Amino acid sequence: SCCSLQVLLKSDAPTGDVLLDETLRHIKATEAAETVQTWIELLTGETWNPFKLQYQLRNVRERLAKALVEKGILTTEKQNFLLFDMTTHPVSNASEKQRLVKKLQESVLERWVNDPQRMERRTLALLVLAHASDVLENVFASLADDKYDVAMNRTKDLLDMDPEVEAAKARGTEMIWAVLAAFNK
Repeated sequence: SCCSLQVLLKSDAPTGDVLLDETLRHIKATEAAETVQTWIELLTGETWNPFKLQYQLRNVRERLAKALVEKGILTTEKQNFLLFDMTTHPVSNASEKQRLVKKLQESVLERWVNDPQRMERRTLALLVLAHASDVLENVFASLADDKYDVAMNRTKDLLDMDPEVEAAKARGTEMIWAVLAAFNK
């Protein structure tokens, strides 16, 4: 099944991204291939399996936020919540966020192909990740009501497709569909 799709390492060549390279080292070090579902749990720090803790990425959210701060997309602030201070990372580069929002809006309105096999893989992945992160409605919130409805209905149709069937149809998108299946569980 798509959710039990095993992740096999094709290349361990460094990517230049610290978290990706660490992930590659973990995948390379596993004796038996793990499933997409297992890797999501490990890489997000959501696993409770004591035998797999050595493959867990540490402080993933903080490290991702720090990388985005270094790229100038986020900033770091301290916010006071009654009795304690908390570090937050608001968007500092609104134009980059707006570029992604516009890209997704255009992909489901002006450039809609109604066929995931013909969609650009990065756009399909962004839609799946926006859905999994529960921010898809925010992406379309600035649209007029009629366009919002069209965008939401089209993405709902896309995300309701059977990941097993879609993964079998198009080579190169198996991982995207496996991630969707994992988050839909």
